[in-house]
Amino acid sequence: MSLSLDRQNAYRTEYRAQHPGWLPATEVYENTIRAHLTPNARVLDLGCGRGGVLEQLNAPARPIGLDPDLESLREYRLPGTPLAQALASALPIQDASIDLIVCSWVFEHIDAPAQVLSEARRVLRASGSLIFLTPNANSLVVNLNRMLRPWQRALVPRLYGRAEADTFPVRYRANSPARIKSLANQVGLSCSMLQEIHDPTYLAFTPLLYRISVALTRFTPPVHLVGVLVKA
Repeated sequence: MSLSLDRQNAYRTEYRAQHPGWLPATEVYENTIRAHLTPNARVLDLGCGRGGVLEQLNAPARPIGLDPDLESLREYRLPGTPLAQALASALPIQDASIDLIVCSWVFEHIDAPAQVLSEARRVLRASGSLIFLTPNANSLVVNLNRMLRPWQRALVPRLYGRAEADTFPVRYRANSPARIKSLANQVGLSCSMLQEIHDPTYLAFTPLLYRISVALTRFTPPVHLVGVLVKA
């Protein structure tokens, strides 16, 4: 019993057909970035990995990529992009120099979220935004992940047919709507958007489990959060 990415995406297509207007979290995230991008925007991809969303968007902007993983930076796919190995809690960027920060699959790994958001506010220009995509700590999928964490490295390849994705340990210290809004308020950011997004495909190892997962979306918190934090 395994769930390949192709099969998971096929279930997403089926779910979208059954629920008009629904979009997976990655598409909501990309659309939100598009709505905030301008041709001359100075963009920071925080936790850029090997290229991430800016590569997919072919964005007309001037990006900077930061990531703590040196190997990912060595394999970065957008030529000419300034890159640096750095932690989100100590950004090597001058004050008020960034128009837009994009940040996917990072909040769940942060040890000191208030410090990270404070650094984000410091480098953003007035009215600049941080757009994020992260798991919802209240969701069923995240709670199962917590319970199964000791066996994760063995289970992920067997269940999903791919290597364990998390290079860094998960903390879930900035991963609920209430927590994110509270942290943003502490450091002088306002939450202009926070969308909770269901995705019943993570547990869809069989057609029956997919149907059960769809039913559970009516009773359990959504699995993903996409939001925008703005520097006042």
